[in-house]
Amino acid sequence: MEIEERQPVPAGSGRAAPPGPRPEEPSGPRRSPLARRSLIGAVAGCAVLGGALVLLLPPDRGGAPRGAPGPVARAVSAVGAGAPVALPDLAALIDDREARVRARPRDDAAWAVLGAAYTERARRTAAVAYYPKAEKALRTSLRVRPGGNAAALEGLASLAVARGDFRTAKRWGEAASELAPKRWTAYPALVDAYTGLGDHKAADRALGRLLALRPGPAARAVAARVYRDRGRREDAAAMVSDAAAGAAAPSEQAAFLTQGGDLAWERGDRQEALGHYRAAVDADPGAYDALAGQGRALAALGRTSEALRAYRAALDKRPAPRYALELGELYDRLGLGAEARAQYDLLRELVRRDRAAGVDDEPVLGLFEADHGDPGAAVRGLRAEWRRQPGIAVADALGWALHRAGNDKEALGFAVRATDAEHGGGVRSALYAYHRGQIERDLGLSGPARRHLTEALRINPYFSLPLVPAAQEALVALGEPPAGGPPEDSGETEGAEGSAGSDDPEGSGGAAGTPGAAGPPGAAEASGPAPSPGSPGPAAR
Repeated sequence: MEIEERQPVPAGSGRAAPPGPRPEEPSGPRRSPLARRSLIGAVAGCAVLGGALVLLLPPDRGGAPRGAPGPVARAVSAVGAGAPVALPDLAALIDDREARVRARPRDDAAWAVLGAAYTERARRTAAVAYYPKAEKALRTSLRVRPGGNAAALEGLASLAVARGDFRTAKRWGEAASELAPKRWTAYPALVDAYTGLGDHKAADRALGRLLALRPGPAARAVAARVYRDRGRREDAAAMVSDAAAGAAAPSEQAAFLTQGGDLAWERGDRQEALGHYRAAVDADPGAYDALAGQGRALAALGRTSEALRAYRAALDKRPAPRYALELGELYDRLGLGAEARAQYDLLRELVRRDRAAGVDDEPVLGLFEADHGDPGAAVRGLRAEWRRQPGIAVADALGWALHRAGNDKEALGFAVRATDAEHGGGVRSALYAYHRGQIERDLGLSGPARRHLTEALRINPYFSLPLVPAAQEALVALGEPPAGGPPEDSGETEGAEGSAGSDDPEGSGGAAGTPGAAGPPGAAEASGPAPSPGSPGPAAR
């Protein structure tokens, strides 16, 4: 059956505000009326690892009966606007395009749509077997139509971003934008690729081009991720608020609610984050990232039984290494060592599975090995990752792995780069500040260490179950600063940073430059009293 490509549904005038906390279970298909008002809050991307991929739909060849749209038509309408798609509609679109390419194996447009839909299915559900299928479909589209096939090039760029292969994403995305510079659909993947490679000026240029070509909800969501990475939370909040006002479907609304929950979590607002995550699942039961977010917020609230159920549900629906790591650390904190080890074994299994499908999990694996496994193996893997794609998340993970392996002098150069706004590390991350503070502490830089550990707890007092007690314990050990200001603040950090950059025997400076040459620290000195230390936790890691 031929399916007519429809224009995006006009945005409604209602705005969805995040609901308050509720006593119900952390998951379920409930629909809250509050989830249909405007989102008040902000958006955080992910690195990562994180935002909705744009599915690239060239015009269909043929028409369809008009009337109430079915699932395929809804999927076509949504992805044509760069919006997230409900999983049942996405499955219907895949079935439709699979039937079409069987009937018309030389239909390059259908192959491109099918490849992009496979990518989205893999990204949303962690069914990574769809990634090789996506690559095969997109390359078939290019083989059928080797010239002028911007849709296939864009699809390959989005596929590479989903796999965490930012250098490949850059190559395909630039090819697509050169071929069709006025097609907006190439630019979201380019923004993510440049960010993952640490090229923030290029990311800003690509974002500016995207906003000029397509100033709609999808572009605003991309802008919010960029602004969050620069530490511009108010700008990110404004962008996601505008994007939420244009949400045309529950799946799109759920994506914004999840991103709002992520940002609320990053600033330490557990209740607001939980409200966002629950509303996201209410809007779209396929918002599996929001299930894991519920686990994170519930654990920080001390509601561990509910947190365990939420994490298990998330892993069941979307088995991702990060979820296994977080659940394992929750089990560890509860003293359930056997259960924690089972999750760590699952993490390694998921990383092996992902690697076979071309997915790069090295930053998550490196942090896991540094804290729970083999720090030397973490250093080796992350050095190679840094040479491939020297982004901020990799700089932080490599610095921490070097610290755990006993090389604090070199570690500080990478920690500085991860927190230096001048070189792209402007995100207000409690984890990055904690890592830098512990490295400085072991180097005897008491003033900077005290400042960054205090900053970590001020940014988010609940950022990590095992690391918050470690930060509190470290601050108790450091004691109060001397009257009149600590003398070690005057220049010791600068000297350590310089020597860290020069001590790089394996060439880990990569394309983005030597970490030690990053310049002065990007994090401003925290002011005001530190959070009151709680009961002593595990030794600082």
